[in-house]
Order: sequence, then structure tokens, then C-alpha cells
Amino acid sequence: MAIGNLGLGGLADDLLGGLDRLREQAGSAFDPTLRLGVTGLAGAGKTVFITALVASLISRDRMRLLGAEAEGRIEAVMLRPQPDPDLPRFAFEAHMAVLGATPPHWPESTRSVSQIRVAIRHRPRGILAGLAGPVTLNLDIVDYPGEWLLDLPLIEQDYDEWATGALAAAASPARRDHAAGWRGALAATDPAGPHDEAAAERLAEAYRGYLAACRAAGLSALAPGRFLMPGELAGSPALTFAPLPRPEGGAPRGSLYAEMRARFDAYRRVVAKPFFRNHFARLDRQVVLIDALGALADGPRALADLTASMGETLAAFRHGRPGWLDRITGARRIDRILFAASKADHLHHAQHARLARLVETMLAEAARRAAFRGARTRGMAIAAIRATAEQEVTEKGRSVGLVRGVRARDGREVAIYPGALPEEPGALMAAAEAARPGDAPADWPDMRYATLDFAPPRWPEGSGPPHLRLDQALDFLIGDRLE
Repeated sequence: MAIGNLGLGGLADDLLGGLDRLREQAGSAFDPTLRLGVTGLAGAGKTVFITALVASLISRDRMRLLGAEAEGRIEAVMLRPQPDPDLPRFAFEAHMAVLGATPPHWPESTRSVSQIRVAIRHRPRGILAGLAGPVTLNLDIVDYPGEWLLDLPLIEQDYDEWATGALAAAASPARRDHAAGWRGALAATDPAGPHDEAAAERLAEAYRGYLAACRAAGLSALAPGRFLMPGELAGSPALTFAPLPRPEGGAPRGSLYAEMRARFDAYRRVVAKPFFRNHFARLDRQVVLIDALGALADGPRALADLTASMGETLAAFRHGRPGWLDRITGARRIDRILFAASKADHLHHAQHARLARLVETMLAEAARRAAFRGARTRGMAIAAIRATAEQEVTEKGRSVGLVRGVRARDGREVAIYPGALPEEPGALMAAAEAARPGDAPADWPDMRYATLDFAPPRWPEGSGPPHLRLDQALDFLIGDRLE
């Protein structure tokens, strides 16, 4: 069953939602809207990316590779009121204040869905451009935790299928130690016994602790996503369930297993499906931020786990150019996806092409699926805000590229050699798949990489932040809509 097929009730909801969107579009016929989703797992840099993108669009002094700006066709950019009153506004001004504080520091991570609208007034290209005059594109940027994206595959699963997979994953060599506490609680539980709320809460909390331990180890496949990023559901009974083995004699009504199954079904119905319908299914373009460097530093299994989890969730994307039925109902499809390796400034520029190839290799299957359905994809190594400078030193007659910046923990300026990524990412991915639990990056072929947290830089007031390829990224994402 396809993700978009949610049954008759879901289809009716989709059609009603489509009519609402048609009315929305009719009201802004002369100001077309493009909805850009920004996602990525914790630490990938979503908040920084959106903040830098908005600031860079407003100032535009560092956006020379955005085609419409390079051609002088963008006349003005301004923030507009929130288009969806039921969504929080992305706290752009607060994040800019944090970045401009003394000393500057990075804003807090994404914990819920938020949105901001940027209006771009520009002159179109073409013979009739002079007659038509300037037009405005409303760019709605939607920020949501990547952990919530992990819930999309649950829409197609029932409790038995999900629980079986979750139990198998917890018993795997990569996760067995992290799951010790939860498996202990599970061993003391009779799934066929009567439901007891205290027991259900203990199991859910133990399962949440297991997921948190996996995240601390750099692992990524951590569904349900709301267990670690609850948003407005923090403390809700909707998050009080856990996977249980199916009782051999069946699960009688009123049993703990039956209650866990009912709560999982409720989670799919009231959490996962509404997120898909109300937010995810309304996107036109998508940025997927990948902290590949963080996964490399955490070890081979972390890289393999990140690859598997992102590949599985990206299968839920509604790819391709909208068809005639989509246009009639107002439904949308994602027709461009940027796979962006974030924090490229932590590497010397000579390594950036290798980093981009690594991300493209990690998500190659997702890119092939998207391309088959008519969507365009691109991999890129970026830094939404560049926190380092580069310098060259000579060691034993050989030039070595360093990165230099202010260390976040103590404010000291340091220069490091972060390492060299392998030329062939395929060999690296094969090594990651074959790695044993606990293998270090130094055990990989041709792999020596170290990570460091740098503090954000200062930049002149009225100017956009320094970046790496943010203008190129934006040109790929919206350049065609500024023609």
C-alpha cells in the first residue's frame, strides 16, 4: 500500500484538504506560493540553515550564485505574516539575536513544526517581462524534526509488523548493549496478562531510554520519532506504548498486548497520519540535511544506520511533477530534493567534493526512486553559516590543508587537520555495513577523521552570514520559480 493511500477516510480527508488548498491558491493567484520543507535528524543543522537562508535572502550581498540575484532581477525580499495560523512561526529574530550575542552561540535545535513566509519580489525573464512587471513569490519554509519523518513508514505497518522489527533490531549486535535495560523490563512482562497502566508506563519509559541510548551512540533508526522529539505530545498517553512479542496463545481483550496494539494504532491515526496529511504532503520542494561528518566521527555502524534510516523514510516522499488530478485537488508532490551534507566548513575545501559524493552514495537508492518518478535531486556539501577559515601548512615537504576557528567550549582559536575522506565512498559504505559494534573510524580503509565544535562567527550588521554554497543550494531549490 502506498503511503498516500490511507483508505476511504484518508482519501476523503485528502480531497477536503485539497479543496482548502484550492481556495488558498485562488486567494493568492497573483502571488504564487512555493512550500519548502527542511528536515534532518538531530544535529544536522536545520535551525541554522533556515535562519541563514532567510538572513541571506534579505541582505543578498553573499548570494551571487543565485541566478535571479546575479542577474539583478530580485527587487526586494521581506518577511510576511504567517500563512497558517495553527502553526508556530519560525523564531527567526530570536535565532538571529542568539547568533549576534556576545559571545555568539548556536540557536537551539528544532523541537516542533514551525513555518516562516519570505516574499521575493522579482522581475521575470522573457519578452513579456517588461509588460508584466515585477511579480512576488511567497516562499513558505517549513521546519520539522527529522525524527518525525521516521514515523512515516509506520503508516503502512500494523503493530505486529512494527513490534517484530523493533524487537529484532534491539537484539542486533549494534544495539544489544543499549537495549539491556529495556530487554530486562520486557523479560519481566507477560504480554498476555491483564493491562496495567503502571507496567505500560515502565515499559514505555524503558523503551524511550533505549532509543535515547542509541541516539547518544550515533544511531539513527529510532521510531517512533515522537518518543525522542515529543513536541506538544510530551507526557501524553499517546506515547505510552512499546513493542511486545506476540503471545503464543493470542492476545485476549484487555491484555497488555492488546492495549499496546491499540495505542500504536492510535499513534498512527492521531499523530503520524495527520503530520503526513497536514504538513508533509503539502510540500513542493525538500531539503534533507545530513550530518555525515557526525556519523563518521561516531563510527562505522552510525554511518550505516544513518544511511538505512534515511533511505527508508525518504521512500515516503511523494515525488514527481504534479499530474492533472493533483492540480485539480490541490495536492502537491515534491519535485526537487536537495541532499545536503551540512557543516562542510569543518573540512578543507579539497575534501568537499568527496563529502558530496559520500552523501550521494548514501542516498543513491532514494535519488533513483525520485528520478524515476520525475523529481530532480542533487547532492551538495554546504555550510549554512561558515564558522572556519582555511590555512595551508607544509609538513615534511607536503602541503596540508587545515581549518581554523573558535572552539565552542572555551572560546579559544584553534587550527586542526580534520582528516581526509576516502576518494571512493562505495568502499567506505561497504566497510560500514561490515563493521562490528564498537569499530572506530580509524578501523576504516583510508579513513582518519576528527570532529570539533566551532562557535559561530561574527559578521557585519546588515550583511548576510558567511556560508558555503548556500546560494547554489537556493538556486537549485527555487531558481526555476524566479524565471
